[in-house]
Amino acid sequence: VQLVESGGGSVQAGGSLRLSCAASGYTVDNVSMGWFRQAPGKGREGVAMIRPNGRTMYGDSVTGRFTISRDNSVNTLYLQMNMLEPEDSGMYYCAGSLPGRLLLLQWPNTWNYWGQGTQVTVSS
Repeated sequence: VQLVESGGGSVQAGGSLRLSCAASGYTVDNVSMGWFRQAPGKGREGVAMIRPNGRTMYGDSVTGRFTISRDNSVNTLYLQMNMLEPEDSGMYYCAGSLPGRLLLLQWPNTWNYWGQGTQVTVSS
């Protein structure tokens, strides 16, 4: 299983970015997929997740600004980030579960597969 993130970069506050996570050896619509982020000196924080049935969940700080989605035809997970704030800066990671596992954003250590991360920097 390989998860490869892309789309990070530097943007001013109020701007937008779209992150992508390309999966190989793995089917994104058959498992729970999520996005997490980690700022320097802080723990890994759950941002958004999508379950096999399409149900989505978001962290409190991003609700209404971020949207998680997947494209089964290209086996890719996305995170559309709008109205970005400096507090959104950090390394963003794509994560996936084993089939049949119902995982939660609050417990990042329980997720099974991780990408290498993509950096997001939001300046004020």
